[in-house]
Amino acid sequence: MSRPSSGETRPLTLVTGGTRGIGAAIAARLAGAGHDLVLGYRSDVDAAAATVARVRALGASADAVRADLTRAADVDALFAAAAKCGQLTGVVNNAGATYEFAPLAATPVESVERTIAVNLTAPLLVARAGVLAMSTEFGGAGGVIVNISSGAATLGSPGEYVHYAAAKAGLDTMTRGLGLEVAAAGIRVVGVAPGLIDTDLHATTGDPGRVARMAPQIPLGRAGAPDEIAGTVAWLMSDEAAYVTATTLRVAGGR
Repeated sequence: MSRPSSGETRPLTLVTGGTRGIGAAIAARLAGAGHDLVLGYRSDVDAAAATVARVRALGASADAVRADLTRAADVDALFAAAAKCGQLTGVVNNAGATYEFAPLAATPVESVERTIAVNLTAPLLVARAGVLAMSTEFGGAGGVIVNISSGAATLGSPGEYVHYAAAKAGLDTMTRGLGLEVAAAGIRVVGVAPGLIDTDLHATTGDPGRVARMAPQIPLGRAGAPDEIAGTVAWLMSDEAAYVTATTLRVAGGR
């Protein structure tokens, strides 16, 4: 979906977790590429307002919708809000979280269950709703679903968050299977697996020094930036990637 010229219909893209970190960077990049946006967020009202203002300053329309994506009713409400803005043509399944760094045996059961719910169950619900909204079999115009995975899905993350890595591996499997399932219905399903990215995620999960500590382990010698993930997402959603589906692209500095 290249930037539309004057008079063309603008693509409408829903970005979950779209108001902070990688999600906010994706929103800004897509706005610059001509997308109008609906941004899902869970709790940070100030971040939502700031990202909406940034997107609108780039010439795109934007609305932020509060939703807990582990709740099917909230997912339905989010997509209903998007439908009021026009015909949905893209979904970026970005919302996700880690809650603590610990070996699996030392991780509370509640944290394991919450991690699976946020990083696997919720994206499945969002992807399902995206298919219902965009599939030509259901009256949609087709579109693209981008699932934001993690390099952890193949590394396993021993000693840190095996449960999170397992959830993201499940997300990669969904990308593959769903991409094949809906290819004939006008939907491409692709994934992006970021490596170590410099966001506030590490500090909020109790390890603010993680980026500096781990950067020397990256073959390229540094952590990635949110804008580098955003650029990959924008390309995958563009016409230049029209022959790409049912696969996940690793953006991890070689790790």
